[in-house]
Amino acid sequence: MPLPASPDEFPKAFATAWATRDGAEIGALFAEDAEFVNVVGLWWHDRAAIAKAHDYALKSFFSETTLTPGATRVRHLGETHALVQCRFRLTGQRTPEGEAAGERRAILTFVLERLETGWQAVAAQNTDVVPGAETLMAGEHGLAAADYRD
Repeated sequence: MPLPASPDEFPKAFATAWATRDGAEIGALFAEDAEFVNVVGLWWHDRAAIAKAHDYALKSFFSETTLTPGATRVRHLGETHALVQCRFRLTGQRTPEGEAAGERRAILTFVLERLETGWQAVAAQNTDVVPGAETLMAGEHGLAAADYRD
């Protein structure tokens, strides 16, 4: 799969790679020394680790998912780099027991660099959108959504 020709095409390319269920297709969008932080803070430090982690997930609990990009914002950081943030919708995830899980929404942030062949990611951060929450709070049973607003 070729690299996207412009930063605003990157979220669609990520979703297209996701749909292949092949972690190597996701990895191909990233620089060899790229960084990726997932929604629970797992942090992968290179293309191979990013590809391996996504391959495992796409062949197991994400094997029936659809990842749909939504609103996207692009900020160019000079001529060779860009910051891309996109809202994504994820459906079709399975629970550890094999049941259908509910829909998730997330915002992915990508830092891209331009190559002669297109735009690739040098870093990514995936953040779940938690409806009705302002922050997370640690308690005896782990993290829970909290809202301090009136």
